[in-house]
Amino acid sequence: MFLANPDRFLRFTRPLTPALWGLAAVLLAVGTWFAFTAPEDYQQGDTVRIMFVHVPAASVGLMIYAALGVSSFFALVFRHPLADAAARAAALPGLAYTALALITGSLWGKPMWGAWWAWGDARLMSVLILFLFYLGYMALRASIDDEAKAARAAAVLGLVGLVNLPIVKFSVDWWNTLHQPASLMRADGPAMPAVFLAPLLTMMAAYGVLFLAVWITAIRTEIVRRRVVTLRARSALEA
Repeated sequence: MFLANPDRFLRFTRPLTPALWGLAAVLLAVGTWFAFTAPEDYQQGDTVRIMFVHVPAASVGLMIYAALGVSSFFALVFRHPLADAAARAAALPGLAYTALALITGSLWGKPMWGAWWAWGDARLMSVLILFLFYLGYMALRASIDDEAKAARAAAVLGLVGLVNLPIVKFSVDWWNTLHQPASLMRADGPAMPAVFLAPLLTMMAAYGVLFLAVWITAIRTEIVRRRVVTLRARSALEA
């Protein structure tokens, strides 16, 4: 692949990175304005606005783990350092998005369900497991001093965690849960009025672009860090 070369990746993403940060800021501003100017829901009232944070955070958190898992596959099978850097760079933002989804879900659940948490809800539990996979990935990398061994062990865990993604996605269809069925990805179209759909889609785009900006910035930083480590090691051997 063209971008598999670290030098080409750095050259290609140099002008792209600030553009993504700028686009993310614009989308977040527009999405926030849409969210606060949308009318109250006839049943949920103002609490419906939590949806504009919770749903994008959960959706993007799921997609980030898919990116981490695919990167882990290329790092483990092809031993490509850039793929490993991409997997490592995805872990922290993925953890943050998933944590935000859990926190806002709890805040939304209290007025809607009468409880902060429901241990029997399949969607809640599968998202919690997703959070733990992110946490485990980061902890495993940090617990092994040998960076190559840490990368391989974390890649295996990253691949195992992919099994949980379809469970998160289809848990509302496979089991009885407090969560409602899919409202966006439906054969007959989205099941919500445009006045709520517009801010939701804008915020989802904002969260997605923000992740890309953070991810690419983190990968670039990781490439530079590894080069510095390599140069220091060579200098130590020559001394």
